[in-house]
Amino acid sequence: MRMDYFSDLVENAIAGAQAEITGDGSKFEARVVSDEFEGLSTLKRHKMVYAVLDEHIKSGAIHALTIKAMTNSESKDA
Repeated sequence: MRMDYFSDLVENAIAGAQAEITGDGSKFEARVVSDEFEGLSTLKRHKMVYAVLDEHIKSGAIHALTIKAMTNSESKDA
């Protein structure tokens, strides 16, 4: 499965999201920027991303996932 497939899933599920998912094999890193994360804790942000990719995590296509989820303004500082 192509990594841009996973990025597209996240972008389609989270309003205004820009997602970049990279990795090799079954270990991935997701950088997701969306103002939908405004006011949410890190845990809630991660849950939103996990919810989108859940079936791929359960199937083993994604074994390990590191998430950086931030708002647009936070991404400018990162």
